[in-house]
Amino acid sequence: MLPNFSPTELSNFAQQVHTQGYCIVPDVLSPAYIAEAKIALEKAIDQEAALHGGKDYKDYGMVMLCSLYDRIFVDLFDNQRLTGVFNSVLGEGCTVYAYTSSSMPPNKTNYSRRIHVDCPRIIPNYITNMGATILLDDFTEENGATYFLPYSQNRETQPSDEEFYGQGKRLIAKAGTVWFFNARVWHAGGNNQTQQWRHALTINMGRPWMKQRIDIPRAMQHLDLTGISEQAQQKLGFLAQVPANYEEYYAPPELRKYKQKTE
Repeated sequence: MLPNFSPTELSNFAQQVHTQGYCIVPDVLSPAYIAEAKIALEKAIDQEAALHGGKDYKDYGMVMLCSLYDRIFVDLFDNQRLTGVFNSVLGEGCTVYAYTSSSMPPNKTNYSRRIHVDCPRIIPNYITNMGATILLDDFTEENGATYFLPYSQNRETQPSDEEFYGQGKRLIAKAGTVWFFNARVWHAGGNNQTQQWRHALTINMGRPWMKQRIDIPRAMQHLDLTGISEQAQQKLGFLAQVPANYEEYYAPPELRKYKQKTE
């Protein structure tokens, strides 16, 4: 298991996210995890394509909620190198807003190709959402490595193509690297010009008071959650469920669905 980051390292990562809008952290995932996750992800992509009746849809290759498909995507939240960076920026109570894949099909691009941000709101000096693109393959110029514009998190309007591609950077990095970014940073996927899939996961983490894009606890209620750590449950929103009725509201603390510490 890879060692946890020190408080000084975490502080440095958080400072980079607050100033330039991102940090690139290598060696977050082990080779063993990457190998197993890629197999599980390709199965999940096939299952989502079957749900859509084929591959002809704009989000082909993007699994909408990875935690529905394999336990390995849940166990990712036990990786302290991943959660530690999120916590250093958003606080320990942060929870998943969205948890997708960011895979690029062979010889294609997808909907991520547009220049975009992952959060609609700007609150001065306050980050509501933070993204993490988690590389399961090396990202190269040939296989569609992500473009991004540093220091663009406070811009309300989309940069022109000339500025974005002229002044921006590309996420050229090895598998196991994570690109953490303020969700307001302008970015875009590339174009995969190779014969192989280029796989990645993306987590959008939000403040604990924010609603999730999909109600993850309810979406996963049919799954066997035996043995899932409290940390993984917390990150997926299981400890921040709103009471559904008076009985749940007045339940003793140990039986309440909302068990998350306030911050």
